[in-house]
Amino acid sequence: MPSGRRLVTSLIASGGIYCLTAEKFSLGRSNIEVVGIMLDAGIKLVQYREKTKKMGAKLEECRKLREMTRAAGAALIINDDIDLALLVGADGVHVGQEDLPVAEVRRLVGPDVAIGLSTHSPQQAAQATLVGADNIGVGPIYATQTKEDVCAPVGLGYLNHVATTIDLPFVAIGGIKEHSIAEVVAHGGRCVAMVTEVVGAEDIAGKIRSLNLAMGQLS
Repeated sequence: MPSGRRLVTSLIASGGIYCLTAEKFSLGRSNIEVVGIMLDAGIKLVQYREKTKKMGAKLEECRKLREMTRAAGAALIINDDIDLALLVGADGVHVGQEDLPVAEVRRLVGPDVAIGLSTHSPQQAAQATLVGADNIGVGPIYATQTKEDVCAPVGLGYLNHVATTIDLPFVAIGGIKEHSIAEVVAHGGRCVAMVTEVVGAEDIAGKIRSLNLAMGQLS
């Protein structure tokens, strides 16, 4: 079995939908139920992002998600919580510009865990390649209400810059919806992160099929 680092890097480079959890937008469904539907629909990249839950609850939830993603051949990535990622054997972690530096995260997680870093400017993207990030988040492309501490939209120009000049796998993120996903793809976004567009859908499996069609992933 490939290490988590290789798995995450390969999946992001291959493109497709990258799903994040957001239980408060999931229409009363648990993360376990929602991720189960995602995996059944073919999603291979799942990021666990729950800012307000107690650590004990997150640990219990992520242990189950780790079992589910492993059985589906999918990658589990943990947002921010390095200790949680280590406890559950996650494939990757994702950190922001104001979180622990990538070099320090690498000291903690070792060589086999992928490290993703959020970036919001050409300078941050260039720096990410120097500090050893395995992949970067590019965004927010559009305005988003999912995160409370989000910066202003960076737009499609920054996405195009990364696609043409940065030699790292990257994920386009931030306010992307079904109606705008083709525009994101046209500007180089091959791997696209979705939050409320997926978890907030009445029919999650149907929404994923529609998104894949819009991205040109299915015939």
